[in-house]
Amino acid sequence: MQFPDYAAEDEAPGTRFLLFPQSPFGEAAAELELVEISAPPGTIGPGPSGPRMYVVDPVGKTIPYGAIVPGPVGPGMYLPPWHGQRNAPAIPDEYGNFIHIAPDAPEFEAAHLFGSAHFTMDVWEGYFGRRIPWHFESDYDKLELSLLPGLDNAHIGWGFLETGGTTEHGGEYRPYSLNFDVVAHEIGHALIYSVIGLPSDENASGEYYGFHESAADMVALLASLHFGSVVETLLDETRGNLYTYNRLNRFAETAQTAQIRMAANDRLLSDFACGWTSEHALSEPLTGALFDILIDVFHERLLDHGLITPEIEDLSDRLEGTPDYSTVMQALFDERYARDPEGFRIALLEARDLMGSYLADAWDMLDADGLSYSHVEEALLAVDRDISGGAYQQIIEGNFRVRDIGLARVGPRLADPDGNSHAASVRTRVPHP
Repeated sequence: MQFPDYAAEDEAPGTRFLLFPQSPFGEAAAELELVEISAPPGTIGPGPSGPRMYVVDPVGKTIPYGAIVPGPVGPGMYLPPWHGQRNAPAIPDEYGNFIHIAPDAPEFEAAHLFGSAHFTMDVWEGYFGRRIPWHFESDYDKLELSLLPGLDNAHIGWGFLETGGTTEHGGEYRPYSLNFDVVAHEIGHALIYSVIGLPSDENASGEYYGFHESAADMVALLASLHFGSVVETLLDETRGNLYTYNRLNRFAETAQTAQIRMAANDRLLSDFACGWTSEHALSEPLTGALFDILIDVFHERLLDHGLITPEIEDLSDRLEGTPDYSTVMQALFDERYARDPEGFRIALLEARDLMGSYLADAWDMLDADGLSYSHVEEALLAVDRDISGGAYQQIIEGNFRVRDIGLARVGPRLADPDGNSHAASVRTRVPHP
């Protein structure tokens, strides 16, 4: 696989936004980072609004999109567009950018939501190598990004991505629009719906739903690694020992001590042999396997660049999962990282982009009907054979097998979906057969 020159400047400037790479809540000094989306300056109008998506900050909207409401011909889905009054939109500056809007300005939420959604799409359309159409394109050519403070959720649906917020942390209102991971996760669901579709049978496999959550988490994780500050802080904190608990393996972070789902987990597929109740929990063996593959590829890139020795890599493999791992390996990584921090950064970006490209190509090969985690493994192996001649076969097979994927079968759903289910929600509801 050919890697880009990570020191080179971008060829053409895009429209600029200021985004929080990590949740600004619960951190003493959360900082904004300047990013450029693919749309050239001057092509994103007030709202913000562009060719693929637009933001609405409605006045008086109380019903979330996707709800079933009375209609002229009977009950139906409440869907965009919003026709009512709107709060003042975010306005671009004279250069067509949105970096002049202060974080405490009312319009900042709209700008942050748009920038986060568009940035995530840009990253993943880059990995897919093509434009990804919306799964609702038969009805809408644009995604409506809606701000609804009364909604204690954030979800993608038929023509919309609607974000509310939470007051669970001391009564402080924390809008999900300012949480990049949350927005990126929802865009991840939209990507998967578009690429592999919905199952034709209502009784889809549990692994389909677990796969959806895992894929959405990987979309958010790899997109977050496109923030320079995330990569810099991550490596400074861990010195390249990425199995350390750190920023990378926290999803939908809303406080320093409260995270939703961990990528670096020890969950096995056999844990669900008797059945499952939550697709979030069921996703963890797959997400854990993919995260471990990312780390192993990172180690391979470090080895190829001469930044670690074969002995260090072998020791890491042997100690992984043991109580001695952190103590022994951290000292070795501290010493090696100090020699060439920039080399470690480049190796991580290479691992990030290899993983993103592999996942995009693998997802393109999957079918929603009867999907299993073993199918994901088979697709990744096929991609690896095509791109590298099988260079990462042992890494892929080993990490899937450690999670009992290919060795265990998932049991039935043990309880009806609750309010936390993404599968049984407006995300999968469609207005017509």
